[in-house]
Amino acid sequence: MPLRSGRFEKRTRLAIPVRISSLEEPSTGERSTTENICSQGLRVLVRHARELNERLLIKSADGELQTDARVVYCERLLDGRFALGLEFRGDLSRWLNKSAG
Repeated sequence: MPLRSGRFEKRTRLAIPVRISSLEEPSTGERSTTENICSQGLRVLVRHARELNERLLIKSADGELQTDARVVYCERLLDGRFALGLEFRGDLSRWLNKSAG
């Protein structure tokens, strides 16, 4: 039986302005916007590469939403930015509600 690869769940395109910072140094971070979201996490474009499995703090720009996440991939893009795949570690319900509203 072949193994399934790829996404198990469809992602919703959603642009939420966020601030991404290291859990070790929360005062240093960068602003970005999410590209898409699902119940497992989100994809965001950033200027600085991150380490695989690095733990990050993700906050919405309005301060309403906050969670920590784990970097599951960091892909260098042609324009010099990086696409991060982030797996949420906290409660996702408020982030998903924002995508529905």
